[in-house]
Order: sequence, then structure tokens, then C-alpha cells
Amino acid sequence: MNTHHSTSQNQPHSTSDIAQTTLLRQAQNAKAASYILSTAKTAKKDATLRAMAEILSNRQEEWLAANALDLAAAKEAGMRPALLDRLTLTPERIAGIVEGIRQIIALPDPIGRVDKMETRPNGLIIGRRRVPLGVIAIIFEARPNVTIDAAALCLKSGNVCILRGGKEAICSNRCAAALMREALAQAGLPQDCICLVQDTSRETANRLMHLDGYVDVLIPRGGAGLIRTVSKEASVPVIRTGEGICHIYVDSDADPDMAAKILYNAKCSRPSVCNAAECVLVHEAVAGAFWEKALPLLAQHHVELRADEAALALLKSLGAPAVPATEADWDTEYDDYILAVRTVADPEEAISFINAHGTGHSESIVTADYFKAQRFLDAVDAAAVYVNASTRFTDGGEFGLGAEIGISTQKMHARGPMGLEELTSSKYVIYGEGQVR
Repeated sequence: MNTHHSTSQNQPHSTSDIAQTTLLRQAQNAKAASYILSTAKTAKKDATLRAMAEILSNRQEEWLAANALDLAAAKEAGMRPALLDRLTLTPERIAGIVEGIRQIIALPDPIGRVDKMETRPNGLIIGRRRVPLGVIAIIFEARPNVTIDAAALCLKSGNVCILRGGKEAICSNRCAAALMREALAQAGLPQDCICLVQDTSRETANRLMHLDGYVDVLIPRGGAGLIRTVSKEASVPVIRTGEGICHIYVDSDADPDMAAKILYNAKCSRPSVCNAAECVLVHEAVAGAFWEKALPLLAQHHVELRADEAALALLKSLGAPAVPATEADWDTEYDDYILAVRTVADPEEAISFINAHGTGHSESIVTADYFKAQRFLDAVDAAAVYVNASTRFTDGGEFGLGAEIGISTQKMHARGPMGLEELTSSKYVIYGEGQVR
């Protein structure tokens, strides 16, 4: 037997093999750290978060310098402006990220809370207690703020995280993860409570999806393609987040000025995020008055309008540069200054269209009619349904949850912005006095 050959077969040869071996080691370390973090007291977790906030703020120049490297590479690669905006860090954005950590510190710790406690006829006392999920893996794209938001939420809720960002943000993510791991060490928690996957290849991402026994939950955060791929390929449990084909329905009883301002905010404030509006449905009775108000606002950002036949005729009569919509436009998340436009005859048509083409994220009606508003709230199938407000409010911070780890568009376990509560599971605890069955 060739012992040298046998030994070499067990050693990684290629870069891919080394990356897979490194990932497995990270997962093993993360699992070990999860048993320590799951029993850490609130004071210890909050002290760690304070250390994280302080180090990220005091050493932000390091993070900004790393981000500049990512931005330079992204511009050279021809990244679209809207996605560049997602990738960009500024002192103001870092201040917002740090403030998000401080908000998480101020939130009550869900771990250990008893949801119910009752005594059974046989004398057993049975309670249900909130516990961490364990090891949470997050696969996300070019958004360095997610690195911090996810890590901070996981830490406060007693979960270890394995972070796998996109290659576009790798320098930013490496710097952020290193700083957070320093904070963990300072506070006396294992550094492996926060792990960053250094290899951004598709093979490593695929391997992360199949780390059964180590990863308890996988959360993809990004575009529809990423989320569908992860949901289809993963063997570990997945929580779908972030698919955002959001609609604004302008009803016949809408205030045109209010509707125009809501649409402008929902489409143009940050078109690359998942709670941005991608389609506006306008009741035929108010279409002329609405578009006279909306067009000047949308023109500030040169929003491209892709309209159905009725809307196209009206928009062209108003001098708007609209183009005919295709069937694909009703199911597209643009992440850009592009808006699908459709004319409807009544609220029921709008509701049916939204339920057929929406992704269950955020939907809004603009109307002064109470009964139409209530019908819309009841009938539209989405995680967040608004009356007379922008879909851009679907956010953990805006909902009082602190930062969010994602916005769940599914119905199992968690729906909508996922804060601390949604990152927990339950454990039954039973007190007896010798009962046997």
C-alpha cells in the first residue's frame, strides 16, 4: 500500500479544497461557541455590543479605507449606480450603523423569557422558554451594513453567526468582522461567535448551504436570484427574506398630492432596497390628476416608466417619456429608477393584481375611504400592508425592533422585519416530583 498516496488523499490540494476545509473548521468552532453564547447573561452580551459600537466608531477610518478598495473595484467592474449606493459607507452611515447597535442594546433580551407556565392534572409544571436558534448563517450581497446588523442582532439573541457576504464587499466585511471579533475578545466571549467566510466563491456558498449538524438556520439576504437559489439548493433550514416587488395603489378616493409624494418616496428615496416600490397601480378615475402631480417629482431622478396601454396613452399626452410594459415588467424587482405602471378599474382589480404579482413584502393603498382601506388591509397577502404611507417604512428600526436581520416574506416562524424575537426558538421546561407515565 502506498502510504504516502493514502495520506495525500486526505489533504486539501486545490484552493477550493482549502476553502472547504477552512469553512468546515469555522462551522465547528461556531458550533462550540454557540453553547457558550447561549447561556451568556444579558449584561455580558450588552457589554460586548457596547465594545463593538465603540471600536467601529473609533476606528471607522480603517473601515472606510477598506470600503474605498471595494468601491474602486466595483466601479472598475461597471457596477450600477444604485448598487454602488448599497455598497458605499460614509461617516454618516457608519454613525447610523453604530446607533443601530445602541438601539439593540436598549431592547429587552428575549432569551430566557417564559411564554407560558401551567400545572397539569398530574402535578407536572410545564413551561415554555425562549432560547436561541443556535448557529445562524447569513448569505448576503454587497451591503456592508448587513455585516454589523446581523452580527449585533445574533449576539443579543444568543446566536452565533457565520457571515458570507459578496465579493464586492469583501474588504469592508473583513475589516468589520476583525473589529467585531476584537470587541468579543475584550468582553470575554469567544471570537468565533462572529465568523466571516473569507472565500466568496460559489462553491463555498454551496457548501455552507449543506452544513447540516452545524448550521441551524440559513438566511439569504439579497436579490431574488440569490434567495431562490439558496431556497432550492440548501439542505439546512432556510428563512426567505427580501424579495421586494412592492406596489402602491392609488385609489379613486386618493388625494393626488399625497399619493404623488408617497410614490416619490417609495420609488426614489433608495431604489435599490427591497422595500422600494416597483409598480404603481392607478385607478382610472384619478389617473390624470395623479400623474400631473407625480411626473415632476419622478422626473427629478429620470425615472423610466414602463406602462400598460391605457397608462401609456395618458402619460404620452402629458409629455412623459414612457415605454410599453411587457409581461415581465409586472414580475421584476428593478432595484433602479424604473417603475412599472398599470391602470385599474377598481380596488378589487388592484388587490387581485398585487396578490398575483407581489412577493409578499410590502404593499400600500392611498385612499380617503375607510372601507376601501380596510378591505385592502384584509385582502392583500403581504408581510406589511399600509394605508396612506410609503412602503419604505418596512424596516426593523422603523418598526421599533432595532436593526433587522432581514424581512421575511414567508409565513412560517417569522414574517416581516426580523428582530430579536424572530431569532429565537422555544424550549419546554418541565418540573416534576417523581411523576412517571
